[in-house]
Amino acid sequence: WKHSTSWAFFGGYRGLTLVLTFLSYTSYHLSRKPISIVKSQLHLNCSALGPNPHNDSNSTTWCSWAPFDGDNYKQLFGALDNAFLVAYAIGMFISGIFGERLPLRYYLSGGMVLSGLFTALFGLGYFWDIHVLWYFIIVQVCNGLVQTTGWPAVVACVGNWFGKGKRGLIMGIWNSHTSVGNILGSLIAGAWVSSAWGLSFVVPGIIIAVVGIICFFFLVEYPEDVDCNPPLHHVSGRFPRGLEKDPEAVISNEGPLSLSGQSSVDHSKSPKEPAEEPEAISFFGALRIPGVVEFSLCLLFAKLVSYTFLYWLPLYIVNVAHFGAKEAGDLSTLFDVGGILGGIFAGLISDYTGGRATTCCVMLVVAAPMLFLYNHVGQNGIGISVAMLIICGALVNGPYALITTAVSADLGTHESLKGNAKALSTVTAIIDGTGSVGAALGPLLAGLISPTGWNNVFYMLIAADVLACLVALRILYKSIPHRLQTSALTWLFPATSSSLRFSSHDLCWEEL
Repeated sequence: WKHSTSWAFFGGYRGLTLVLTFLSYTSYHLSRKPISIVKSQLHLNCSALGPNPHNDSNSTTWCSWAPFDGDNYKQLFGALDNAFLVAYAIGMFISGIFGERLPLRYYLSGGMVLSGLFTALFGLGYFWDIHVLWYFIIVQVCNGLVQTTGWPAVVACVGNWFGKGKRGLIMGIWNSHTSVGNILGSLIAGAWVSSAWGLSFVVPGIIIAVVGIICFFFLVEYPEDVDCNPPLHHVSGRFPRGLEKDPEAVISNEGPLSLSGQSSVDHSKSPKEPAEEPEAISFFGALRIPGVVEFSLCLLFAKLVSYTFLYWLPLYIVNVAHFGAKEAGDLSTLFDVGGILGGIFAGLISDYTGGRATTCCVMLVVAAPMLFLYNHVGQNGIGISVAMLIICGALVNGPYALITTAVSADLGTHESLKGNAKALSTVTAIIDGTGSVGAALGPLLAGLISPTGWNNVFYMLIAADVLACLVALRILYKSIPHRLQTSALTWLFPATSSSLRFSSHDLCWEEL
């Protein structure tokens, strides 16, 4: 009974952590989406609205919002996007360092309240009748910086509560918060975009601030905070049959234990007793963790492809398939649907096989020809277009979701850290920050290349996909010596090979 009660409390807190972090990052994306909805309102086709009420016959943009009423409005919108993305990419590299030196609950909640403030300030420009470009640029830069508090904090919280056994599947499902936030953000912003577009920012700003306050009061950062021992991030020793795939299945009255008779944590100290606080890892110390640099570069190219689709897919469908703007927007959401399925599939397969890098590599290899086919035959019919968008979304966003969630958590709790889980936030920030560089670079390159033809844009995307695959292959190549060593020892000593220990470096590559 005591064992069942302990597990019930542990599972209840884990469920609460999943729900709160899911709502947190849903609200982050919810607050990022309004800018893409409001753009069409800032520069309108005024002739369709009737005569000019200001009796200025020379003005054809009387209904647009200055300074976006000029012929250079596309460049100004691009400046708004890049202001956010570049600030986000730069801020992400330092965000994790602060996250490890501050309580995660305070860091996440404070970032969400500030994100709500800067999101609302953009919309208040409507009510305050502000027509200065630099006001909107500065707000976007500040918002991009404070929004970097979100991803390292939520991944660190989830990683603290979930061991490696089912981390890929759980985080694959949990990662759907991105698409859920985008959908809700579109609906909320669309409700006020025609009447008072400022509310399209103010309401999402209030929502993220309220969710941040809820997290402040109810989010539990570490299992130790509620007298629970952390889950197994690494397991060594012999397992009973059927437990190899789920090290979290082994729970004692005091917490999860390895079956070799040793606890995954030091149980000589009770959770209630004060323990020595581990030091936060440095930026360069996190870079030395095996796999961090390689997976960061892999994510850079994968996120480049994903964000290019995010910003340019509706326009591509309008220009190539000749759909209307609304139909193209609706059709482009299928790419996100495929991304949800791809993230879940990638997490499930990587959990079953134990190979994160292998899963990424296979999906990236298949993604390259699928991108080529979509560009050439994807617009031949609505059925083909729907199927190709879902497939491409799954193959492109599957590795992206896996690296930003399960892989980041694996590396942040790597065995070489000797139980110091405080590296999780910094590792997550380094990986996602590098990926954010690709997120900013992809749409920029697409804008420069698209005047030469959409074929060239897809060649750029295929090249980025191939580069991501080459980086993943390098990870697999490094794991070959250990895999050969493991296979040989298993063949020579089948009775004892399951209890053999390897160096932390080799174990990292084997696990990934």
